Amino acid sequence: MRPTAALTPFLALVLAATTLTACGGGSGSDPDTVKVSFKQSTDNSVKVMDTYLADIKKQFEKANPGKKVELVPIKAPDSEYYTKLQQMLRSPKTAPDLVYEDTFLINSDITSGYLKPLDAYLAKWPDWNRFIDTAKAAAKGEDGKTYGVPDGTDTRGLWFDKGVFAKAGLPADWQPKTWNDVLSAARAIKKKVPGVIPLNVYTGKPVGEAATMQTFEMLLYGTNDGGTDPLYDKNTKKWIAGGQGFEDALGFVETVYKEKLGPDVSDALDPNVMTRVRGEWLPKGELGIALDGSWLPQDWLPGSGHEWPEWSKKLGLAAMPTQHGQAPGKVSMSGGWTWAVPAKAGNPDLAFEFIKTMQTKANAQKWYVANSGIAVREDVAKDPAYATAQPGIKFFTDLVRSTHYRPAYPAYPKVSTAIQEAMEGVTTGDTTVGEAARGYTDALKDATDNQVVER
Repeated sequence: MRPTAALTPFLALVLAATTLTACGGGSGSDPDTVKVSFKQSTDNSVKVMDTYLADIKKQFEKANPGKKVELVPIKAPDSEYYTKLQQMLRSPKTAPDLVYEDTFLINSDITSGYLKPLDAYLAKWPDWNRFIDTAKAAAKGEDGKTYGVPDGTDTRGLWFDKGVFAKAGLPADWQPKTWNDVLSAARAIKKKVPGVIPLNVYTGKPVGEAATMQTFEMLLYGTNDGGTDPLYDKNTKKWIAGGQGFEDALGFVETVYKEKLGPDVSDALDPNVMTRVRGEWLPKGELGIALDGSWLPQDWLPGSGHEWPEWSKKLGLAAMPTQHGQAPGKVSMSGGWTWAVPAKAGNPDLAFEFIKTMQTKANAQKWYVANSGIAVREDVAKDPAYATAQPGIKFFTDLVRSTHYRPAYPAYPKVSTAIQEAMEGVTTGDTTVGEAARGYTDALKDATDNQVVER
């Protein structure tokens, strides 16, 4: 969300930090109060996290007489949330006791000294054994210690409007086999269904990691046979320069916006475009295809503010295909969020007790369903009530077999920004695909201290 006043981002953050200091006196100011900071939706009608945490707060305070929970929401798009959160973590005066941390930032924040290892707590918590290994790995630092408790994972695929498809002469059971199949469907929509955005793929710096992960990496990881990582070479521990696969992924983005198959560029580069996709374009039948995540239905459930009970009948789901249909035929990316304790938290013990309340089987299952997330507790995943709780859960859970995880090493946030800049250049037409790829490689060298390999 862009500020209306003419404040620089840095000044705005300093003022925000000053306000927090003046109001709260830091997380350690009251030993009986745990301060919980989380990302609040920029859409005022979406209260999924707020409602869930309010219930957990009530449970926690009832079970722990004399203890209080102070919820500290940060209302901002993802990229601004990360920046504001890191500003808070720098000082014991502003650091909360518990924070909602995206897994891609774990190692970067560990390197910066912002997070506290949780191994001593986890060793005494039997429920930790219920979490699947891949989820545990996502919260683990390069030092082998664990810095967060995951609250679910996600996958990504193609959502499509069956009504729009019918008007365009496309099948209701559409399952594209190649990138060209996706583009061909978008071209058919453009030609036969005027007034509808054929295809949305997130792009550019304003939407941050949504552009990198939900679009670019979904493309990049579909350019090979799935056997090697096209972004990071684990053998040499070096990042991979912008080669042919990188250019092909950029070329797809360029085609979408050059052929006007996507939204207007000004809309695509709006930091709140994700809210428009979920809350406006899809429910109103104004978007044909959306490359997006498993969590979208959280905005359409009762009480969400964008109730859309017909969504499962109106929308179809398809896996994102690999570039040419090469094995394994489909691709997805997975991430997720964790609850982490800041290194400068004043009440870390109380914070972990709050985590334990959130992560009982019943509360975890309640959150997975409300958030349209994918379970990372095996006992929840095996529960028939979870599997049938919402349309689409099985589809997106099955994509876990074809999924990839970001190389979330300390340099990744800078790498991600470099990818967003390359995407934005081809989206606006300011750079060619080749220029953008070369610019990415140069930025990659700077971001990783020249730990780059050609492939």
